[in-house]
Amino acid sequence: MKIAAPIVLLSCVSLLQGCIGAQNAAQAAAPKRFVFLCFGQSNMEGYPVIDDQDKAAVDPRFEMLAAVDFPKMGRVQGNWYPAIPPLCRPNSGLCPADYFGRSLVAALPANIKVGVVNVSVAGCNIAMFGKDTYADYAKTAPGYMVPIIAAYGGNPYQRLVDMAKIAQKDGEIKGILLHQGETNTNDKAWPNKVKAVYENLLHDLNLKAEDVPLLAGEVVNADQQGVCASMNTIIDDLPKTIPTAHVISSAGCLARPQDHLHFTTAGYRELGKRYADAMLPLLGFQSASSSKSVSP
Repeated sequence: MKIAAPIVLLSCVSLLQGCIGAQNAAQAAAPKRFVFLCFGQSNMEGYPVIDDQDKAAVDPRFEMLAAVDFPKMGRVQGNWYPAIPPLCRPNSGLCPADYFGRSLVAALPANIKVGVVNVSVAGCNIAMFGKDTYADYAKTAPGYMVPIIAAYGGNPYQRLVDMAKIAQKDGEIKGILLHQGETNTNDKAWPNKVKAVYENLLHDLNLKAEDVPLLAGEVVNADQQGVCASMNTIIDDLPKTIPTAHVISSAGCLARPQDHLHFTTAGYRELGKRYADAMLPLLGFQSASSSKSVSP
């Protein structure tokens, strides 16, 4: 009888160790979610065209966190859903985030999910995302922009932060994607304005720049007669102001001939893949292609 207690104790310890081991194994096997914040103006929203092929064959590992309600799609703000476009708002179209996410999940290990949060405002100046500038800018916004801003509770930047905090509960923010600049064409102060937004996001979400790079896409290129193509020289210099910034070339990405301002669906697909090609090595994984479309 005297030796029974140690045996029982050892059995309990073994059982406890087994439970802890099983829990650790389950945690290790649980899918990780890499989260990416997306913001900008109409090209990050996605011009309102989505081809049938873009609604099909979306890997379930690629998800979007709704920043607004999508009533017809049954999406509720603040919840994760399969990343079937549109990813920004109910009336937006295909955007760079679509094929960015698809390309990432195709290249990443099967235990990693990809989640995007997209808060963008068509036609907006970068001031729309400035903590100290959004309110004054919103007061002078054109009529079409008013309901967009209202959908984000009057403050798109804060909506992005609020959704990012929800995403952080079960995911890790790995990068920030920007596509904006058309409305700031020839604004040489743009890099510093972007830096302020980027640093505010890092601070408000308790992130480190070295862990969360900024990827900025060029606007429609001169080879597509881009009406704002001169802005690309300023965008290309962004890494001089933000060391953790990387510029995504738009060269060869097809533009809509109707306005030379927005990309075609094919252009968005290619641009999104280029964002992914830039991000994968930063995550420590092989790039999906040998594209030379990324500048350091």
